[in-house]
Amino acid sequence: MRGKNTLRLAAVATALLLTATGCGVTGSGSGAASSSADGPVDGLRILVPNTPGGGYDTTARVAAKVMEEGDIASNMEVFNLAGAGGTVGLARIVNEKGNGELAMLMGLGVVGASYTNDSPSKLTDTTPLAKLIEEPGAIMVSKDSPYQTIDDLVRAWKADPSKVAVGGGSSPGGPDHLLPMQLAQAVGLDPKDVNFVSYDGGGDLLPAILGNKLGFAASGAGEYLDQIESGAIRVLATSGEERLEGVDAPTLTESGIDLVFTNWRGIVAPPEISAEQREQWTAVLEKTHATEAWKAELKKNGWTDAFATGEEFETFLKDQDQRVADVLSELGLG
Repeated sequence: MRGKNTLRLAAVATALLLTATGCGVTGSGSGAASSSADGPVDGLRILVPNTPGGGYDTTARVAAKVMEEGDIASNMEVFNLAGAGGTVGLARIVNEKGNGELAMLMGLGVVGASYTNDSPSKLTDTTPLAKLIEEPGAIMVSKDSPYQTIDDLVRAWKADPSKVAVGGGSSPGGPDHLLPMQLAQAVGLDPKDVNFVSYDGGGDLLPAILGNKLGFAASGAGEYLDQIESGAIRVLATSGEERLEGVDAPTLTESGIDLVFTNWRGIVAPPEISAEQREQWTAVLEKTHATEAWKAELKKNGWTDAFATGEEFETFLKDQDQRVADVLSELGLG
């Protein structure tokens, strides 16, 4: 069995300092959300740091729906604060010190953007709550693409990398950027020759794929399942250990490319929230994770359960932050 250059990167990270209010929601900066002894927690909010329709947005809204329908939380608010690869949203979280009602859905894209954008807000400034999911990446083209297989694509890409634009729904340093960079290395291309085009989330990337404006796109398949099922998007390969259920495409390793790459998503809170506030959020997330509805959503969206809280998640974030920094340094981006 061939060796695998498994890249399990992740993290949270940093952002542009926001000086204004009026960012789409106001924060009380005090107290935990209200709840009765046995009833749902009321008034929690989840910030999504990129545009509607992307992976963070989908994950946050699915989680909120499960919380509401399971009477775990009530009057949930999910809102978007896009910009700078997610670092604008992270800056908002960092500036909401002590606000136990607010959390942010995040992942590898935010930590990568924090390095490439040289943002002042840091991973260590947030309060880690939970790692939620992992998912493999997918190499995708439009139905009108001339590339029918991953081999077709690789041949054309190696012949002239400048003519094969690669799109991703994250900034340089995010998962949709790191996947094609690692793929380039695996097939013998210099990552510095890759013509990467960055989009702010999957919602912005989708029209570029459908419009055949890219040679290929690298992103999580979960947010494009409707288009994949309809045939509007063709998946040439996925990057996980195993084939992705519901997607008729081989893995990269099956295709003779020695690469396994997994993205992840989690949730963090502002700094300096109380132990009670953190425990409340953790309890809400643990109850959500235990529901049959959440398990069904994992299967429906092609997500792998990767739930972790407390010290385990905190250690994971620190470790992955360093790994992202090392990879970006190798690529000359960190």
